[in-house]
Amino acid sequence: MTKASSSVWSVAPLYLAGFTTAFGAHGVAGVLGAQSDGIGLTLLSLGLMLALYDVAEVILKPVFGALSDRIGVRPVIFGGLVGFAFASLLALLAPTPLVLGLARLGQGAAAAAFSPASSAAVARLAGKERLGRSFGRYGAWKSLGYVLGPLCGVALAHLWGMGALYLVLAVLAAGAAGWVLFALPALPVVPRRRYTVADLVRQTTERGFLVPTLLLATTTAVLGVAVGFLPLLAVRMELHPLVGAAAVTLLALVSMAVQPAVGRLRDQGRAGIRSGGSGALGLAALALVVLALAPQAVTLFASAAVMGLMVGVVTPLAFAHLAESTPEERLGRTMGNAELGREIGDAGGPLVVGAIATATSLPVALTALAAASLTAGALGRSLPCGEETVRSENPPG
Repeated sequence: MTKASSSVWSVAPLYLAGFTTAFGAHGVAGVLGAQSDGIGLTLLSLGLMLALYDVAEVILKPVFGALSDRIGVRPVIFGGLVGFAFASLLALLAPTPLVLGLARLGQGAAAAAFSPASSAAVARLAGKERLGRSFGRYGAWKSLGYVLGPLCGVALAHLWGMGALYLVLAVLAAGAAGWVLFALPALPVVPRRRYTVADLVRQTTERGFLVPTLLLATTTAVLGVAVGFLPLLAVRMELHPLVGAAAVTLLALVSMAVQPAVGRLRDQGRAGIRSGGSGALGLAALALVVLALAPQAVTLFASAAVMGLMVGVVTPLAFAHLAESTPEERLGRTMGNAELGREIGDAGGPLVVGAIATATSLPVALTALAAASLTAGALGRSLPCGEETVRSENPPG
């Protein structure tokens, strides 16, 4: 890893960038859902509108990740944040489905640029001895965005109109871009050797990359299902609609609180992806089974907390493992491909669970997701001990 300055001033704009994409994605989704009737969105068009962000990220994250390896992370992060600001301002032209759809697509494309490049920059600034802590804090700021996005977005739209949210997002992105320009060190481009197609296939199918990425995809699959189906379960239990939203908020808060602590444990040699990731996914599987067999208010919140714990454990451990095991010259591409895996899990989890629930029942679908989580956890245990990112030689702190 590059021995660059890892001061708070240097890393903080990356945390703000992570917060911006999470706050924007979930904030806009909450507002579009709450005001879909007022802007003329059908259920189908709303679903398509929400999917535009993820579609852009799935297609473009590996591309921009590889680009950051070629030209450097700072210009890609800066350009992505500026693009996010302009896409947000586009929505101020008129609150029509077409304009809002273009803004959503533009925000997703811009986030696809600065998100994997930011992860690569976090890794390079941290150095191997602080990878866990840095990714833990980065993930915690993203979780904070997931928590505040829907709450603040709906509040802003209710008080001052939908345009207020987009204006806040433009200011956030522009502020982060300026901060990146002046505070983020100009990390040098690492000389790269020429890779053949066979090299690329081999690198993306190595167990050291594939297994942590699978754990990340499974984590976001569980997270996506929780965000969509916990409110549904609450309604089916004849609880107040806010109860489901509160359970999702609890999940995000637990994830936010856990990630920095897990990152520190990882750097101290007391946690790693092989044991920590598989154990956390096993707990999530248990929570899903309990929720499927005994859907009550208590199990709803308990399961949400356990799933938040799982997200908080797996995310920093997996990203730190990937960063440590990847040569610096292709760090951006690796992060882009890992983020692609997360997006596939985020989109595929709710889709598969919804399809199984339609064909059978929701408890059966949740149990199937639990089985998938256990399988992914077992594969995590298959990582060789040498690939367990536990650094017992590192001093605590």
